[in-house]
Amino acid sequence: MNKNQDYDLNNKVILITGGTGSFGKRFISLILKNFPKVRKIIIYSRDELKQSELKKNYPPKDYPNLRFFIGDVRDEGRLNLACKGVDVIIHAAALKQVDTAEYNPTECISTNIIGAENVIKSALENEVERVVALSTDKACSPANLYGATKLVSDKLFIAANNIRGMLHTRFSAVRYGNVMCSRGSVIPFFYDLSSKSEIIPITDMEMTRFNITLDEGVNLVIYALSKMLGGEIFVPKIPSYSIKTVLEAIAPHSKYEIIGIRPGEKIHEEMVSSTEALTTLDCKDHLVILPSVSFNINLSDYEHFHKGNFLPKGSRYRSDENEVWETVESLRDRAFKELKQT
Repeated sequence: MNKNQDYDLNNKVILITGGTGSFGKRFISLILKNFPKVRKIIIYSRDELKQSELKKNYPPKDYPNLRFFIGDVRDEGRLNLACKGVDVIIHAAALKQVDTAEYNPTECISTNIIGAENVIKSALENEVERVVALSTDKACSPANLYGATKLVSDKLFIAANNIRGMLHTRFSAVRYGNVMCSRGSVIPFFYDLSSKSEIIPITDMEMTRFNITLDEGVNLVIYALSKMLGGEIFVPKIPSYSIKTVLEAIAPHSKYEIIGIRPGEKIHEEMVSSTEALTTLDCKDHLVILPSVSFNINLSDYEHFHKGNFLPKGSRYRSDENEVWETVESLRDRAFKELKQT
């Protein structure tokens, strides 16, 4: 990813929803490191225990520019209050467990869709400069409720650019695959079971996923903040892995059993569908999905600005058809480096 940034986060006020999650914690760390003059980072989340644990790493006397707001994205009033004076919103809050969403659909809808609407309303009300929402590969051709709610969320954020009127607020999203070693993900799960000599459950040996590190995910968001015109979905070109490779890399000596796929789970993930490819730019190390409806910016203007070429008709970007794959060695090396940081 091009590291040249046009949008300086120094002297900005940043609010991150779901800021105590894996992404939020890494985002805070990298922002403080790379933008030492950031005016304020507001961590907005509903779990007071996670906030108190995060405060131990950032004592208020040493980090006066870090503020902690207890609040839920479902609560429009509280969110609107937290957005006063904010320049940038990173929307990372979501209910993300596929099987949990299948069993608790209304809760998933309330957080992932109604919460997205509240972020948009609060951003417009407070004239926030830029908003980047975190999406997921599961939003592409969704087969489960979580993916469906994130697809709706994406559509809401992209469409928000058409209702901003004379405001300068820009909305975009980033879409990527499994985040390596994030809380509840497969690698730390396998590693924990292996260390306890327990049997490892395998859903399907043919299963594949896209793989990205937390640092790569954060850098993609920072890049999107810098390069967004508004209305784009930024998609990184990242490697795939098979579940078999994960098993061989993390728990080569463990016993395993095949348990079958969970409710709503796919065998392979997709980040750009053949339909989306019709309006997707190839920008060398990443892809940019352009809005299907844009009243403010023409597709040719996006094309010129991002210096990309439209994908050939019939293209798609799927985890089992990827050109770049993790090997057992590369996955093991990257995974254990990441485990040390989490």
